[in-house]
Amino acid sequence: MSTGNEIERARSESENEAQIFSALLTPHRSLNRTGFLAVMLFLSVVSFVTGLAFLMMGAWPVFGFFGLDVLVIWWAFKANFRSARATEEIVVTPSELRVRRVGHRGQVSEWVFNPLWVRLDQEVDEDYGIEHLYLISRGRQIQIAGFLGPEEKASFYKALVEALNAARRGPTYNPVG
Repeated sequence: MSTGNEIERARSESENEAQIFSALLTPHRSLNRTGFLAVMLFLSVVSFVTGLAFLMMGAWPVFGFFGLDVLVIWWAFKANFRSARATEEIVVTPSELRVRRVGHRGQVSEWVFNPLWVRLDQEVDEDYGIEHLYLISRGRQIQIAGFLGPEEKASFYKALVEALNAARRGPTYNPVG
């Protein structure tokens, strides 16, 4: 059984090793903080003006529902931004492939594979493209790159296969560099 010190020593040795491939994957969000504020300001103004018109016509409950709509949209955006905090880091060195996944609530999961024994598999839909990518080794299978779209997954798949092939070839000697 490994002690915590042995695990930390192995981790620091692998971190000092040359990286063949490194990728930090994050969920795509097209709306930044400034855009969010602009959208919410626009929705608030439109809802207030429209609600005011209904209030003047005597339909006062509609005014409250317009405010409730803005509140629900604000909450949905906040939940979306909260889920964008998730990350997935994939690092390939000559001796290991490390996957470190951090969930949107901060929970950390980490897997370490030997690049000589790992296989990269994909689920492909003929209309959509690559739907899922999996790392498979010794009976363990984990899904990776779930944040990426089909074209991005294809590019990522190609780069990761090249990195795994480089790791399988082993370190090379470069007398010039």
